[in-house]
Amino acid sequence: MKIIKLLVLFLTVFSCSDKPKRTVHVNEQSAKPNILMILIDDLKPTLGTYGDSYVVSPNIDNLASSGMRFNKAYANQAVCVASRYNILLGSRSTSTGIYGFANEFRDVIPDAVTMPQYFQKAGYHTEAIGKVFHVGHGNTNDEASWSVPHHKEKVIEYLVPESTGRKLTREEAFFENTRLYIEDTPSNKELPRGAAWESPDVVDDAYADGRSANHAIDRLRSLKKNQDKPFFMALGFARPHLPFSVPKKYWDMYDPSTLPMPKFEGKPEGAPDFVIKKGIEIDQFEPIPEKWGIYPDSIKRKLIHGYYASVSYMDAQLGRVMDELKRLELDKNTIIVLWGDHGWHLGDHAIWTKHTNFEQATRIPLLIVAPGVTTPNSSTEQIAESVDVFPTLADLAGLKIPDNSSCPQPIDGVSLLPILKKQSEEVKTHAYHCFTMGGYLGEAIRTKNHRMVRWSNLKDNNDVIYELYDFENDYSETKNIAEANPEKVKELVTILDGYPKAVIK
Repeated sequence: MKIIKLLVLFLTVFSCSDKPKRTVHVNEQSAKPNILMILIDDLKPTLGTYGDSYVVSPNIDNLASSGMRFNKAYANQAVCVASRYNILLGSRSTSTGIYGFANEFRDVIPDAVTMPQYFQKAGYHTEAIGKVFHVGHGNTNDEASWSVPHHKEKVIEYLVPESTGRKLTREEAFFENTRLYIEDTPSNKELPRGAAWESPDVVDDAYADGRSANHAIDRLRSLKKNQDKPFFMALGFARPHLPFSVPKKYWDMYDPSTLPMPKFEGKPEGAPDFVIKKGIEIDQFEPIPEKWGIYPDSIKRKLIHGYYASVSYMDAQLGRVMDELKRLELDKNTIIVLWGDHGWHLGDHAIWTKHTNFEQATRIPLLIVAPGVTTPNSSTEQIAESVDVFPTLADLAGLKIPDNSSCPQPIDGVSLLPILKKQSEEVKTHAYHCFTMGGYLGEAIRTKNHRMVRWSNLKDNNDVIYELYDFENDYSETKNIAEANPEKVKELVTILDGYPKAVIK
Protein backbone atom coordinates (compact mmCIF):
# COMPACT_ATOMS: atom_id res chain seq x y z
CA MET A 1 0.00 0.00 0.00
CA LYS A 2 2.85 2.38 0.90
CA ILE A 3 4.50 1.63 -2.45
CA ILE A 4 1.29 2.41 -4.32
CA LYS A 5 0.86 5.70 -2.42
CA LEU A 6 4.44 6.71 -3.15
CA LEU A 7 3.95 5.87 -6.83
CA VAL A 8 0.79 7.97 -7.00
CA LEU A 9 2.58 10.87 -5.27
CA PHE A 10 5.53 10.59 -7.66
CA LEU A 11 3.28 10.62 -10.73
CA THR A 12 1.30 13.56 -9.37
CA VAL A 13 4.39 15.67 -8.68
CA PHE A 14 5.95 14.73 -12.02
CA SER A 15 2.81 15.54 -14.00
CA CYS A 16 2.42 18.95 -12.24
CA SER A 17 6.03 19.97 -12.69
CA ASP A 18 5.92 18.90 -16.31
CA LYS A 19 3.05 21.26 -17.15
CA PRO A 20 4.05 24.39 -19.14
CA LYS A 21 3.79 27.59 -17.14
CA ARG A 22 0.91 29.74 -18.25
CA THR A 23 0.77 33.52 -18.15
CA VAL A 24 -1.25 34.71 -15.19
CA HIS A 25 -3.19 37.82 -16.16
CA VAL A 26 -3.39 40.47 -13.50
CA ASN A 27 -7.16 40.48 -13.52
CA GLU A 28 -7.40 36.86 -12.36
CA GLN A 29 -8.39 36.29 -8.75
CA SER A 30 -5.76 33.51 -8.44
CA ALA A 31 -3.01 36.12 -8.03
CA LYS A 32 -4.25 39.49 -6.91
CA PRO A 33 -2.04 42.18 -8.41
CA ASN A 34 -0.47 45.01 -6.50
CA ILE A 35 -1.51 48.54 -7.45
CA LEU A 36 0.85 51.50 -7.70
CA MET A 37 -1.07 54.67 -8.50
CA ILE A 38 1.11 57.71 -9.21
CA LEU A 39 -0.64 61.06 -8.90
CA ILE A 40 1.18 64.12 -10.23
CA ASP A 41 0.17 67.68 -9.39
CA ASP A 42 -0.42 70.13 -12.27
CA LEU A 43 1.13 67.86 -14.92
CA LYS A 44 -0.14 68.48 -18.44
CA PRO A 45 1.02 66.12 -21.23
CA THR A 46 4.35 67.97 -21.39
CA LEU A 47 6.21 64.68 -21.82
CA GLY A 48 8.33 63.09 -24.48
CA THR A 49 5.89 60.21 -24.85
CA TYR A 50 3.19 62.75 -25.75
CA GLY A 51 5.35 64.35 -28.41
CA ASP A 52 6.92 67.23 -26.50
CA SER A 53 10.35 67.66 -28.09
CA TYR A 54 11.68 70.08 -25.44
CA VAL A 55 11.12 68.19 -22.20
CA VAL A 56 13.53 65.77 -20.53
CA SER A 57 11.27 63.00 -19.17
CA PRO A 58 13.05 59.68 -19.82
CA ASN A 59 11.53 57.77 -16.91
CA ILE A 60 7.91 58.55 -17.66
CA ASP A 61 8.61 57.89 -21.34
CA ASN A 62 10.05 54.51 -20.39
CA LEU A 63 7.01 53.74 -18.25
CA ALA A 64 4.77 54.59 -21.20
CA SER A 65 6.72 52.16 -23.37
CA SER A 66 5.76 49.36 -20.96
CA GLY A 67 2.01 49.84 -21.32
CA MET A 68 -0.71 52.01 -22.83
CA ARG A 69 -0.79 55.76 -23.30
CA PHE A 70 -4.17 57.51 -23.46
CA ASN A 71 -3.85 60.43 -25.86
CA LYS A 72 -7.27 61.89 -25.09
CA ALA A 73 -7.68 61.66 -21.33
CA TYR A 74 -9.48 64.44 -19.45
CA ALA A 75 -9.93 65.68 -15.92
CA ASN A 76 -13.53 66.05 -14.81
CA GLN A 77 -12.69 69.39 -13.26
CA ALA A 78 -9.44 71.39 -13.43
CA VAL A 79 -9.21 72.03 -9.68
CA CYS A 80 -6.83 70.07 -7.43
CA VAL A 81 -9.23 69.11 -4.67
CA ALA A 82 -12.17 68.35 -6.96
CA SER A 83 -10.10 66.37 -9.46
CA ARG A 84 -8.67 64.17 -6.73
CA TYR A 85 -12.15 63.52 -5.40
CA ASN A 86 -13.17 62.64 -8.97
CA ILE A 87 -10.57 59.88 -9.31
CA LEU A 88 -10.65 58.59 -5.72
CA LEU A 89 -14.46 58.47 -5.51
CA GLY A 90 -15.19 57.70 -9.16
CA SER A 91 -17.70 60.58 -9.06
CA ARG A 92 -17.89 63.72 -11.15
CA SER A 93 -18.13 67.07 -9.40
CA THR A 94 -21.56 67.53 -10.97
CA SER A 95 -22.71 64.37 -9.16
CA THR A 96 -21.41 65.30 -5.69
CA GLY A 97 -21.77 69.08 -5.82
CA ILE A 98 -18.14 69.47 -4.68
CA TYR A 99 -16.51 72.01 -6.98
CA GLY A 100 -14.17 74.00 -4.74
CA PHE A 101 -12.02 74.09 -1.66
CA ALA A 102 -13.00 73.71 2.01
CA ASN A 103 -15.60 71.06 1.13
CA GLU A 104 -14.94 67.63 2.62
CA PHE A 105 -16.46 64.75 0.70
CA ARG A 106 -17.46 62.96 3.94
CA ASP A 107 -19.57 65.97 4.90
CA VAL A 108 -21.52 65.34 1.70
CA ILE A 109 -21.42 61.52 1.50
CA PRO A 110 -20.36 60.26 4.97
CA ASP A 111 -20.26 56.57 4.03
CA ALA A 112 -18.56 56.98 0.66
CA VAL A 113 -16.19 54.16 -0.27
CA THR A 114 -13.02 55.55 -1.78
CA MET A 115 -10.93 53.64 -4.29
CA PRO A 116 -8.32 52.58 -1.71
CA GLN A 117 -11.10 51.62 0.72
CA TYR A 118 -12.65 49.45 -1.97
CA PHE A 119 -9.36 47.59 -2.35
CA GLN A 120 -8.92 47.48 1.42
CA LYS A 121 -12.27 45.71 1.72
CA ALA A 122 -11.00 43.20 -0.85
CA GLY A 123 -8.02 42.31 1.33
CA TYR A 124 -5.45 44.88 0.23
CA HIS A 125 -2.99 46.80 2.33
CA THR A 126 -3.42 50.48 1.38
CA GLU A 127 -1.16 53.44 1.94
CA ALA A 128 -0.54 56.97 0.69
CA ILE A 129 2.67 58.93 0.26
CA GLY A 130 2.84 62.62 -0.63
CA LYS A 131 -0.05 64.51 -2.19
CA VAL A 132 -2.94 62.12 -2.79
CA PHE A 133 -6.03 63.78 -1.34
CA HIS A 134 -5.68 67.55 -1.46
CA VAL A 135 -4.58 68.62 2.02
CA GLY A 136 -4.86 72.37 2.39
CA HIS A 137 -7.24 75.23 1.60
CA GLY A 138 -9.60 73.85 4.24
CA ASN A 139 -9.40 70.22 3.11
CA THR A 140 -7.82 67.30 4.95
CA ASN A 141 -6.71 63.74 4.31
CA ASP A 142 -9.12 60.81 4.58
CA GLU A 143 -7.53 58.50 7.14
CA ALA A 144 -10.23 55.86 6.65
CA SER A 145 -8.77 55.14 3.21
CA TRP A 146 -5.41 53.91 4.46
CA SER A 147 -4.15 50.90 6.41
CA VAL A 148 -1.29 52.97 7.84
CA PRO A 149 -1.08 56.72 8.50
CA HIS A 150 -0.64 58.92 5.45
CA HIS A 151 2.97 59.98 4.85
CA LYS A 152 2.51 63.70 4.26
CA GLU A 153 5.00 65.90 2.41
CA LYS A 154 5.08 69.59 1.56
CA VAL A 155 3.64 71.10 -1.60
CA ILE A 156 4.88 74.65 -1.00
CA GLU A 157 8.54 74.45 -0.05
CA TYR A 158 11.52 76.80 -0.04
CA LEU A 159 15.17 76.39 0.91
CA VAL A 160 16.48 79.82 0.01
CA PRO A 161 15.78 82.42 2.75
CA GLU A 162 15.28 85.18 0.18
CA SER A 163 12.35 83.22 -1.29
CA THR A 164 10.22 83.93 1.77
CA GLY A 165 11.95 86.65 3.76
CA ARG A 166 11.88 84.03 6.53
CA LYS A 167 8.13 84.53 6.93
CA LEU A 168 5.06 82.39 6.37
CA THR A 169 3.89 83.05 2.80
CA ARG A 170 0.39 83.13 1.36
CA GLU A 171 0.40 79.74 -0.34
CA GLU A 172 2.22 78.07 2.54
CA ALA A 173 -0.56 79.26 4.83
CA PHE A 174 -3.20 77.82 2.51
CA PHE A 175 -1.52 74.42 2.40
CA GLU A 176 -1.00 74.37 6.15
CA ASN A 177 -4.70 75.19 6.64
CA THR A 178 -3.87 78.29 8.64
CA ARG A 179 -5.62 80.44 6.03
CA LEU A 180 -8.76 79.49 4.13
CA TYR A 181 -10.89 80.81 1.31
CA ILE A 182 -13.90 82.97 2.18
CA GLU A 183 -16.49 82.78 -0.58
CA ASP A 184 -13.73 81.81 -3.03
CA THR A 185 -11.69 84.88 -2.09
CA PRO A 186 -8.20 84.49 -0.61
CA SER A 187 -8.15 85.75 2.98
CA ASN A 188 -4.38 86.01 3.28
CA LYS A 189 -3.49 89.35 1.71
CA GLU A 190 -1.67 90.46 4.85
CA LEU A 191 0.92 87.70 4.32
CA PRO A 192 3.92 88.11 2.01
CA ARG A 193 4.10 86.39 -1.34
CA GLY A 194 6.68 83.63 -1.74
CA ALA A 195 8.98 83.27 -4.72
CA ALA A 196 7.58 81.66 -7.86
CA TRP A 197 10.86 79.77 -8.33
CA GLU A 198 14.20 78.95 -6.80
CA SER A 199 17.12 76.81 -7.96
CA PRO A 200 19.66 76.06 -5.21
CA ASP A 201 22.46 73.59 -5.83
CA VAL A 202 21.14 70.87 -3.49
CA VAL A 203 20.53 67.13 -3.49
CA ASP A 204 17.21 65.82 -4.77
CA ASP A 205 15.74 64.87 -1.42
CA ALA A 206 16.22 68.38 -0.08
CA TYR A 207 12.77 68.85 -1.59
CA ALA A 208 9.57 66.91 -0.94
CA ASP A 209 9.38 64.78 -4.08
CA GLY A 210 12.83 63.35 -3.40
CA ARG A 211 11.77 62.45 0.13
CA SER A 212 8.50 60.95 -1.14
CA ALA A 213 10.51 58.76 -3.51
CA ASN A 214 12.80 57.71 -0.65
CA HIS A 215 9.83 56.73 1.48
CA ALA A 216 8.16 54.86 -1.37
CA ILE A 217 11.36 52.88 -1.95
CA ASP A 218 11.61 52.01 1.74
CA ARG A 219 7.98 50.93 1.82
CA LEU A 220 8.32 48.78 -1.31
CA ARG A 221 11.24 46.96 0.31
CA SER A 222 9.21 46.37 3.44
CA LEU A 223 6.16 45.22 1.51
CA LYS A 224 8.32 42.83 -0.51
CA LYS A 225 9.46 41.17 2.73
CA ASN A 226 5.91 40.88 4.07
CA GLN A 227 3.81 39.71 1.14
CA ASP A 228 0.87 38.42 3.14
CA LYS A 229 -1.40 40.88 1.30
CA PRO A 230 -1.35 42.60 -2.06
CA PHE A 231 -0.76 46.32 -1.71
CA PHE A 232 -2.41 49.46 -3.06
CA MET A 233 0.11 52.30 -2.89
CA ALA A 234 -0.83 55.85 -3.87
CA LEU A 235 2.26 57.97 -4.48
CA GLY A 236 1.73 61.68 -5.02
CA PHE A 237 4.38 64.00 -6.45
CA ALA A 238 4.03 67.78 -5.92
CA ARG A 239 6.04 69.17 -8.80
CA PRO A 240 5.39 70.76 -11.26
CA HIS A 241 2.99 72.59 -8.93
CA LEU A 242 4.17 76.10 -8.05
CA PRO A 243 6.57 77.21 -6.71
CA PHE A 244 9.12 75.83 -9.14
CA SER A 245 11.50 74.92 -6.33
CA VAL A 246 13.83 72.25 -7.69
CA PRO A 247 17.59 71.65 -7.64
CA LYS A 248 19.76 73.68 -10.01
CA LYS A 249 20.81 70.71 -12.13
CA TYR A 250 17.27 70.36 -13.48
CA TRP A 251 17.17 74.01 -14.51
CA ASP A 252 20.51 73.45 -16.21
CA MET A 253 18.99 70.78 -18.46
CA TYR A 254 17.34 73.50 -20.52
CA ASP A 255 18.36 76.48 -22.60
CA PRO A 256 15.49 78.85 -21.75
CA SER A 257 15.89 80.69 -25.05
CA THR A 258 14.79 77.56 -26.93
CA LEU A 259 11.68 76.74 -24.88
CA PRO A 260 8.25 77.26 -26.52
CA MET A 261 6.53 80.56 -25.73
CA PRO A 262 2.75 81.02 -25.75
CA LYS A 263 1.39 81.51 -29.27
CA PHE A 264 -2.10 82.85 -28.59
CA GLU A 265 -2.54 85.21 -25.67
CA GLY A 266 -6.01 86.58 -26.29
CA LYS A 267 -9.61 85.79 -25.48
CA PRO A 268 -11.25 83.50 -28.02
CA GLU A 269 -13.24 85.48 -30.54
CA GLY A 270 -16.91 85.37 -29.58
CA ALA A 271 -16.34 83.94 -26.08
CA PRO A 272 -17.71 85.57 -22.92
CA ASP A 273 -15.21 87.64 -20.94
CA PHE A 274 -15.51 85.53 -17.77
CA VAL A 275 -13.95 82.42 -19.38
CA ILE A 276 -10.53 84.05 -19.11
CA LYS A 277 -8.99 83.38 -15.73
CA LYS A 278 -7.36 86.56 -14.49
CA GLY A 279 -4.57 85.87 -12.04
CA ILE A 280 -5.64 83.70 -9.08
CA GLU A 281 -2.94 81.40 -7.69
CA ILE A 282 -0.17 82.66 -9.98
CA ASP A 283 -0.43 86.12 -8.41
CA GLN A 284 0.31 84.63 -4.99
CA PHE A 285 3.98 84.51 -5.98
CA GLU A 286 6.78 87.02 -6.51
CA PRO A 287 7.73 88.59 -8.92
CA ILE A 288 4.47 87.95 -10.79
CA PRO A 289 2.55 91.19 -11.43
CA GLU A 290 -0.47 91.34 -9.13
CA LYS A 291 -2.43 93.06 -11.86
CA TRP A 292 -3.51 90.57 -14.49
CA GLY A 293 -2.31 90.93 -18.06
CA ILE A 294 0.24 89.64 -20.53
CA TYR A 295 3.48 89.33 -18.59
CA PRO A 296 6.88 90.55 -19.80
CA ASP A 297 8.76 87.96 -21.85
CA SER A 298 11.37 87.62 -19.09
CA ILE A 299 8.75 86.43 -16.60
CA LYS A 300 6.96 84.20 -19.09
CA ARG A 301 10.22 82.54 -20.08
CA LYS A 302 11.23 82.02 -16.44
CA LEU A 303 7.88 80.43 -15.60
CA ILE A 304 8.04 78.10 -18.59
CA HIS A 305 11.65 77.23 -17.74
CA GLY A 306 10.62 76.49 -14.15
CA TYR A 307 7.74 74.28 -15.26
CA TYR A 308 9.97 72.17 -17.50
CA ALA A 309 12.71 71.94 -14.84
CA SER A 310 10.08 70.81 -12.32
CA VAL A 311 8.78 68.11 -14.67
CA SER A 312 12.33 66.76 -15.11
CA TYR A 313 12.95 66.79 -11.35
CA MET A 314 9.73 64.89 -10.67
CA ASP A 315 10.53 62.48 -13.52
CA ALA A 316 13.88 61.63 -11.91
CA GLN A 317 12.23 60.82 -8.57
CA LEU A 318 9.63 58.65 -10.27
CA GLY A 319 12.45 56.86 -12.09
CA ARG A 320 14.11 55.90 -8.81
CA VAL A 321 10.87 54.31 -7.61
CA MET A 322 10.39 52.45 -10.89
CA ASP A 323 13.95 51.13 -10.74
CA GLU A 324 13.40 49.79 -7.24
CA LEU A 325 10.06 48.22 -8.17
CA LYS A 326 11.86 46.37 -10.96
CA ARG A 327 14.87 45.42 -8.80
CA LEU A 328 12.49 43.88 -6.26
CA GLU A 329 10.71 42.05 -9.13
CA LEU A 330 7.45 43.55 -7.98
CA ASP A 331 6.83 44.95 -11.45
CA LYS A 332 5.81 41.50 -12.66
CA ASN A 333 2.56 41.59 -10.69
CA THR A 334 1.97 45.31 -10.17
CA ILE A 335 -0.48 47.44 -12.11
CA ILE A 336 0.90 50.95 -12.52
CA VAL A 337 -1.23 54.00 -13.26
CA LEU A 338 0.25 57.44 -13.87
CA TRP A 339 -2.28 60.26 -13.74
CA GLY A 340 -2.03 64.03 -13.85
CA ASP A 341 -4.77 65.69 -11.81
CA HIS A 342 -5.38 68.31 -14.54
CA GLY A 343 -3.51 70.30 -17.15
CA TRP A 344 -1.80 73.69 -16.83
CA HIS A 345 -1.87 76.90 -18.83
CA LEU A 346 1.59 78.12 -19.79
CA GLY A 347 0.50 81.58 -20.89
CA ASP A 348 -1.94 80.57 -23.62
CA HIS A 349 -4.99 82.87 -23.57
CA ALA A 350 -2.78 84.94 -21.17
CA ILE A 351 -3.70 82.33 -18.51
CA TRP A 352 -1.37 80.59 -16.06
CA THR A 353 -2.05 77.53 -13.88
CA LYS A 354 -5.43 75.76 -14.25
CA HIS A 355 -9.08 76.54 -13.29
CA THR A 356 -10.69 76.78 -16.75
CA ASN A 357 -12.64 74.62 -19.19
CA PHE A 358 -10.03 75.01 -21.94
CA GLU A 359 -8.03 72.12 -23.41
CA GLN A 360 -4.79 73.16 -21.74
CA ALA A 361 -6.39 72.88 -18.29
CA THR A 362 -8.48 69.75 -18.83
CA ARG A 363 -6.34 67.39 -20.92
CA ILE A 364 -4.19 65.12 -18.76
CA PRO A 365 -1.57 62.40 -19.09
CA LEU A 366 -2.86 58.91 -18.33
CA LEU A 367 -0.65 55.83 -18.58
CA ILE A 368 -1.63 52.30 -17.55
CA VAL A 369 0.76 49.36 -17.32
CA ALA A 370 -0.93 46.04 -16.56
CA PRO A 371 1.33 42.96 -16.93
CA GLY A 372 -0.29 40.32 -19.09
CA VAL A 373 -2.95 42.72 -20.34
CA THR A 374 -1.50 45.86 -21.88
CA THR A 375 0.63 45.70 -24.99
CA PRO A 376 3.98 47.43 -24.48
CA ASN A 377 4.37 50.80 -26.21
CA SER A 378 0.69 50.97 -27.17
CA SER A 379 -1.52 54.03 -27.34
CA THR A 380 -5.14 54.85 -27.95
CA GLU A 381 -7.23 57.76 -29.15
CA GLN A 382 -10.12 56.52 -27.00
CA ILE A 383 -11.45 59.31 -24.81
CA ALA A 384 -11.08 58.65 -21.08
CA GLU A 385 -11.94 60.55 -17.89
CA SER A 386 -10.51 60.60 -14.39
CA VAL A 387 -13.63 58.86 -13.06
CA ASP A 388 -12.83 55.84 -15.25
CA VAL A 389 -9.70 54.91 -13.29
CA PHE A 390 -11.54 53.48 -10.25
CA PRO A 391 -13.69 50.96 -12.19
CA THR A 392 -10.76 50.13 -14.48
CA LEU A 393 -8.42 49.20 -11.63
CA ALA A 394 -11.12 47.14 -9.93
CA ASP A 395 -11.80 45.31 -13.19
CA LEU A 396 -8.10 44.67 -13.80
CA ALA A 397 -7.71 43.25 -10.30
CA GLY A 398 -10.59 40.85 -10.81
CA LEU A 399 -12.85 42.69 -8.35
CA LYS A 400 -16.48 43.51 -8.92
CA ILE A 401 -16.70 46.79 -10.80
CA PRO A 402 -17.94 49.35 -8.24
CA ASP A 403 -21.52 50.48 -8.62
CA ASN A 404 -24.23 51.97 -6.45
CA SER A 405 -24.82 48.63 -4.73
CA SER A 406 -21.24 48.64 -3.41
CA CYS A 407 -20.58 52.37 -3.05
CA PRO A 408 -22.96 55.01 -1.62
CA GLN A 409 -21.53 57.72 -3.90
CA PRO A 410 -22.42 57.97 -7.60
CA ILE A 411 -20.05 55.87 -9.71
CA ASP A 412 -19.76 57.78 -12.98
CA GLY A 413 -16.83 56.05 -14.68
CA VAL A 414 -16.62 52.98 -16.88
CA SER A 415 -13.97 50.28 -17.10
CA LEU A 416 -11.32 50.88 -19.74
CA LEU A 417 -10.26 47.22 -19.70
CA PRO A 418 -11.61 46.52 -23.23
CA ILE A 419 -9.33 49.27 -24.54
CA LEU A 420 -6.35 48.02 -22.55
CA LYS A 421 -6.79 44.62 -24.20
CA LYS A 422 -7.41 46.05 -27.66
CA GLN A 423 -6.63 49.72 -28.20
CA SER A 424 -9.04 50.01 -31.12
CA GLU A 425 -12.05 49.30 -28.89
CA GLU A 426 -14.36 52.20 -28.01
CA VAL A 427 -16.23 52.41 -24.72
CA LYS A 428 -17.27 56.08 -24.86
CA THR A 429 -17.58 58.83 -27.43
CA HIS A 430 -16.92 61.86 -25.24
CA ALA A 431 -15.79 63.25 -21.92
CA TYR A 432 -17.97 65.32 -19.60
CA HIS A 433 -16.22 67.96 -17.48
CA CYS A 434 -17.11 71.19 -15.77
CA PHE A 435 -15.94 74.38 -14.16
CA THR A 436 -17.58 77.29 -12.34
CA MET A 437 -16.58 80.85 -13.26
CA GLY A 438 -18.12 84.30 -12.99
CA GLY A 439 -21.32 83.03 -11.37
CA TYR A 440 -21.85 80.44 -14.12
CA LEU A 441 -21.61 76.66 -14.17
CA GLY A 442 -19.84 75.55 -17.32
CA GLU A 443 -20.65 71.98 -18.33
CA ALA A 444 -18.60 70.67 -21.25
CA ILE A 445 -18.84 67.82 -23.69
CA ARG A 446 -15.49 66.98 -25.33
CA THR A 447 -15.69 64.70 -28.36
CA LYS A 448 -12.74 63.75 -30.52
CA ASN A 449 -13.09 66.89 -32.61
CA HIS A 450 -15.17 69.38 -30.64
CA ARG A 451 -15.78 70.87 -27.23
CA MET A 452 -19.12 72.46 -26.39
CA VAL A 453 -19.52 74.35 -23.12
CA ARG A 454 -22.90 75.36 -21.75
CA TRP A 455 -22.55 78.17 -19.23
CA SER A 456 -25.64 78.41 -17.01
CA ASN A 457 -26.10 81.43 -14.77
CA LEU A 458 -26.47 80.07 -11.23
CA LYS A 459 -28.92 82.84 -10.33
CA ASP A 460 -30.84 83.22 -13.60
CA ASN A 461 -32.05 80.08 -15.36
CA ASN A 462 -32.78 82.05 -18.53
CA ASP A 463 -29.18 83.18 -18.93
CA VAL A 464 -27.31 80.51 -20.89
CA ILE A 465 -24.19 81.02 -23.02
CA TYR A 466 -22.56 78.51 -25.35
CA GLU A 467 -19.02 77.96 -26.52
CA LEU A 468 -18.02 75.60 -29.34
CA TYR A 469 -14.49 74.86 -30.53
CA ASP A 470 -13.36 72.83 -33.54
CA PHE A 471 -10.08 71.08 -32.71
CA GLU A 472 -9.43 69.88 -36.24
CA ASN A 473 -9.10 73.48 -37.41
CA ASP A 474 -8.46 75.43 -34.20
CA TYR A 475 -6.62 73.43 -31.56
CA SER A 476 -5.63 76.60 -29.69
CA GLU A 477 -9.30 77.51 -29.15
CA THR A 478 -9.04 80.97 -30.66
CA LYS A 479 -12.61 81.27 -31.95
CA ASN A 480 -15.97 80.34 -30.44
CA ILE A 481 -18.04 79.03 -33.37
CA ALA A 482 -21.24 78.23 -31.44
CA GLU A 483 -23.36 80.91 -33.08
CA ALA A 484 -22.39 79.78 -36.60
CA ASN A 485 -22.98 76.08 -35.84
CA PRO A 486 -26.34 75.71 -34.07
CA GLU A 487 -26.85 72.12 -35.26
CA LYS A 488 -23.55 70.95 -33.75
CA VAL A 489 -24.38 72.78 -30.52
CA LYS A 490 -27.80 71.13 -30.46
CA GLU A 491 -26.24 67.70 -31.03
CA LEU A 492 -23.82 68.13 -28.13
CA VAL A 493 -26.44 69.69 -25.85
CA THR A 494 -28.56 66.57 -26.41
CA ILE A 495 -25.64 64.48 -25.13
CA LEU A 496 -25.22 66.81 -22.17
CA ASP A 497 -28.91 66.66 -21.33
CA GLY A 498 -28.63 62.89 -21.11
CA TYR A 499 -26.69 63.30 -17.85
CA PRO A 500 -28.36 63.86 -14.50
CA LYS A 501 -28.88 67.49 -13.58
CA ALA A 502 -25.75 68.95 -12.01
CA VAL A 503 -25.86 69.11 -8.22
CA ILE A 504 -25.43 72.64 -6.90
CA LYS A 505 -25.18 73.07 -3.14
